[in-house]
Amino acid sequence: MSGTDPAGGRRIPVVVLTGFLGSGKTTLLNHLLRNRAGRRIAVIVNDFGAIEIDAMTVAGQVGSTVSFGNGCLCCAVDASELDGYLERLTRPDARIEIIVIEASGLAEPQELVRMILTGDHPGTVYGGLVQVVDAAEFDATRTRHPEIDRHLALADLVVLNKTDRVAEADRLRVRASLAELSPGTPLISSSYGRIDPELLFEPAVAPPEDEKARQLTFEDLYADEGHPDEPHPHAAGTDAHHGHLHAAYDTVSFTATAPLDPRRLMRFLDSRPEGLYRVKGFVDFGDGDPANRYALHAVGRFLRFHPEPWGPGEERLTQLVLIGAGIDGDRLLKELAACEGPAARDEADDRAMWGVLRYVPSEEDGPNAP
Repeated sequence: MSGTDPAGGRRIPVVVLTGFLGSGKTTLLNHLLRNRAGRRIAVIVNDFGAIEIDAMTVAGQVGSTVSFGNGCLCCAVDASELDGYLERLTRPDARIEIIVIEASGLAEPQELVRMILTGDHPGTVYGGLVQVVDAAEFDATRTRHPEIDRHLALADLVVLNKTDRVAEADRLRVRASLAELSPGTPLISSSYGRIDPELLFEPAVAPPEDEKARQLTFEDLYADEGHPDEPHPHAAGTDAHHGHLHAAYDTVSFTATAPLDPRRLMRFLDSRPEGLYRVKGFVDFGDGDPANRYALHAVGRFLRFHPEPWGPGEERLTQLVLIGAGIDGDRLLKELAACEGPAARDEADDRAMWGVLRYVPSEEDGPNAP
């Protein structure tokens, strides 16, 4: 459900995973790799220091790993150099579906995001900034690193990790603080970095071999053997439903056979509700652009449309998937349904698509230009 680049290939989301030292970024990344359900992930590990412990930790668990040592990624390479690494990771034969940059605990998230947005690599799209927060050390981290407030304000998704180490009252207090520092941003609580990978993966691009018999992968073996540091979600004495990773977020699917009015859809997208993290899919604007469907990619505050031709005989539908935490699915479906049907035609009708076209990157701007 990601868009396609000008050459017809799929755009691969680039997710920045950040958080201060000890927050649990590597634990979360390892959990993601062990529970990828056959999907291919590329990891760019950004270590601070000469010994790349994080790179060693994830070695052998991922299709492609590029490691930068002796400094922060945001300081070690500029946007053009990062594009070179992305070029390697997005080769069609690699079949990568998502790229995760695990940033050093001392990296500046704003610079990492800027590098992705200003890059000129046509095969990628910004996939969001995920900020990991240590629930047990939140107050101490704010004292040592007051810049965390600024980092949280930039986040597209906040993961409150290590919630098993704090009392319920403290967890609620920290969540309230995070809601103030990052208003409207989806917030997921976790222990041992256990978030559902579906929050980051493309909702509709699971490879077809997932449903077929396949060779055992690393995550299959890991699941069979168990892990001493992570409780099994179905272990005796636990709340089975609470252990399900999907319980922390909501997914809404919307399909429309009638074209959507571009003005109404833009009003909906410009006023996305709190907690809505991602919107992915394809939009049919009918007479607004009868030759193309528009791939829609929204994560946090980031929004892009990519026009692409309808396939021969392809059914013209709008199909969207919305993912978030604490969202009202019925309300979202009702608001999207209100976008169906042609707008009242008037003298300004030829400008109906202008709001959409503002979010179509030009070749001069690059594919991810802000």
